[in-house]
Order: sequence, then structure tokens, then C-alpha cells
Amino acid sequence: MAEKLVIIGSGPAAWTCAIYAGRANLQPLVYEGAISEDNRLKGTLPLGQLNLTTEVENFPGFPKGILGPELMVNMKLQATELAGARIVTEDVVSVDLSRRPFVLKDSAGDTIEAHALVIATGASANYLGLDSEDRFKNRGVSACAVCDGALPRFRNKPLVVVGGGDTACEEGTYLSKFASTVYLVHRRDKLRASASMAQRALTNPKVQPVWNSAVQEVLGDEERGVTGVTVKNLNTLEERTLDAAGMFVAIGHTPNTKFLNGQIECDSKGYITLKDTYRTTTSVEGVFAAGDVADSTYRQAITAAGMGCKAALDAERWLAEKGVH
Repeated sequence: MAEKLVIIGSGPAAWTCAIYAGRANLQPLVYEGAISEDNRLKGTLPLGQLNLTTEVENFPGFPKGILGPELMVNMKLQATELAGARIVTEDVVSVDLSRRPFVLKDSAGDTIEAHALVIATGASANYLGLDSEDRFKNRGVSACAVCDGALPRFRNKPLVVVGGGDTACEEGTYLSKFASTVYLVHRRDKLRASASMAQRALTNPKVQPVWNSAVQEVLGDEERGVTGVTVKNLNTLEERTLDAAGMFVAIGHTPNTKFLNGQIECDSKGYITLKDTYRTTTSVEGVFAAGDVADSTYRQAITAAGMGCKAALDAERWLAEKGVH
């Protein structure tokens, strides 16, 4: 017997969707992802990117902040205990969206059918791939200035932003509100960002570009976390150390959509395209998308949660129209 609704993902979008879908009596089945070394390396373990974060100070309802893992565990418990969501701790490895009901295969080798599908698999931040970078993630290394920039560890301290596009300029400008200096490290001698975004960053007195350079090593210790970054000038091959309390990597995100195998329309960056700006509908009827997998602009926990709510309501209404109750 086909499931009414399957939700793929385990971040704020997925759990909010499960809460609303459960309360609508859809008995949602959530594929939260497998606990595997591959998922650890990609940052796609169950409970999403917030589970890898320490302090979360910008999610409403927590005036003293909350730890990322605690927030995600609470969301999951609310979805299961109050809304009756069921969970499968496996990855969905392939889907067939040409059939009705849809057919999904998971990493355990099981096959299930679903009348409706919500994709909330998120987007993984791209990192440099350095061992030292991985060692200091969430202890000074971050891929989200809006998420982490206001934390006490970064205030009135020098920070490093890596990248040369719009995201890097935006993050550098944002961090200048808190940092003493923002070093903008870019491999070329000219930013790839739009003219207006580049001008905003380069005319900011706190932003210091570090041209033709690449990060070689993240420096730090167990007590303080990140204390500096070693960069190499790609023209002269000269290395120097930038004292910094943090490094923000802004070289893009990769939406987690590989398992869809091109069956859903995506934009040029790989994000799922929504057919209606105000809804969560995709190019395939009965398939909905929520959170960072369909949002290249905001990528925040609260916006993902809002989209998860919308996806559940959209799915419930669509299923009702099709006579699935």
C-alpha cells in the first residue's frame, strides 16, 4: 500500500513539514538519511546542518539561544511524539517520478510507493577540503555569516572570508558589523561579484582584500579554536599568516538533488525550481520542495521551517483534490 506522503530530509524544513502533515492526519514517513561515513564527510547526517552547529541565537522563541543539536532533536521529537511521524534512518538513493504512485528505493535496498513527495534534502556548503578546516568546523570555521557572525567569539576580532563572488562580498560586508577587520581572500585580482556588491565590499573600511591568494592552513588550538589562517600568494608563492578568530568559507553550496537524476526542473545552480513563487510546487505534480534545496537566497533555519509548513499544506490540499485521505 502506498504511503500518503513521504518527506525526504531531516532539517528544519523536513521536521516542520512532518509536524504539519502529521496533524493533518497524513501519517507522514520521513527519510532522515543514513548514519554513514559518506554522509558525515558531506555534512548530510540526520538532523541536518544545524546539528553540526553550536549556539543558535536567531531562531525565534529562545531568548537565551539554544544549541543546534538540541533544537533539531526537539523538532524531531515534536514530529514523532505529537504529530505521529514515522522515521526511516536510510538515504533515498533513487526515485521514479514517471509512475503513479511514485517509487522510491533506499540505501537498505527497500522499495516503497508514495502518492506525494516533499523534498527537503537541503544544500551542502562547499568547503576547501583542508584537514585543518574540518578540525575547526564550528570552532571558528563556518560557512554561514548570518548564522554565526554575531557570536561572542567573533566580536571585535579579525576574521577571514574566502571567496570572490556575491556571497563572499555579502558575508564580508555583514561580518564587518561585528569584526575589527575582515580579510577577503580571493584567488584572483578581481572579484567575480556583481559590480554593486563588489563596490559595497571594497569601499567598506573594515574589509581588506587579499588578492591572488589561497588558504593553505587553518591555525588554532583546542582552547581557543581558530587563531589564524595561512595564505599563499599564487603569483609570488610567498606565504603569510593572518591573525583571525574565524574563517568563513563562501564558495557556494551544492543542493542535495543527485538522487533525483534530473527528473525535476532545477535552476542553473542546481536548486529545485518552484513553479509558483508563493507555493512549494515543482515541475512534477505531487512533488513539493522545501528549505535550502529550493532556496539559494536565504538558507536560514527559520525560512526553511516556513517552507516546510507550506509544503505540508500544499501536499495535504493536493492529496485531498486527488481523493487520497
